[in-house]
Amino acid sequence: MTRRFEGRTAIVTGASRGIGLAIAQRLVDEGARVVVTARKQEALDEAVATLGGPAHALAVAGKADDPDHQAETVNRAIETFGSVDLLVNNVGINPVFGPVVDLDLAAARKIVEVNCLAVLSWVQRVHRAWMGEHGGAVVNVSSVVGLRPAPGMGIYGASKAMLTYLTQELAVELGPAVRVNAVAPAVVKTRFAAPLYEGREEEVAAAYPLKRLGLPSDVGGVVAFLLSEDAGWLTGQLIVLDGGVTLTGSG
Repeated sequence: MTRRFEGRTAIVTGASRGIGLAIAQRLVDEGARVVVTARKQEALDEAVATLGGPAHALAVAGKADDPDHQAETVNRAIETFGSVDLLVNNVGINPVFGPVVDLDLAAARKIVEVNCLAVLSWVQRVHRAWMGEHGGAVVNVSSVVGLRPAPGMGIYGASKAMLTYLTQELAVELGPAVRVNAVAPAVVKTRFAAPLYEGREEEVAAAYPLKRLGLPSDVGGVVAFLLSEDAGWLTGQLIVLDGGVTLTGSG
């Protein structure tokens, strides 16, 4: 394992478990200090212990779309570790399932607020506090659901499509000092995605050319690449992490 993030600090939202924790772990393994966020302090404390303790990680509990939480997280990152060089917007919600024509608009607004507008707010804050002067890299976690219509998950997919566009717009506006990219995973074995495969994993995985579902570490490795100087000429890109399933028309 390289130490390509030595001396750098990352904020990873939604990092108490699953994909967010795997991303944080990969960054720590490669030398970064990480600030992890999620709603529940107890789960975050367990994550910090997993990541090696306070020398490597700091937990700040709160809701991703809460401006006060965002401000506190950025301030504490700089106070504790001295910088905010990297940002991973991993938080995403999908509390509803069904046709968009029947969707409660309050739920739709909340999905867009968390999955898109909160991401923009996080980027604005780290840019004003650090990256605008010192540079940095951002990765947004999108989804293959945002690539084409997804009956039952339409507003979630629409929010992820918006996130992809937002990634591209920010890449144009913030270059050359700040690079902004995104990843779009298919089904990854996490608690969030469990309803999509639980009890029928072998059947679901059969549609994937690689014949398995994703693991959080699969996403962590690619996110680390996009944040690193190895991806120094990549910006505004969406990397699809899907085991090949979208090639078959099944994703």
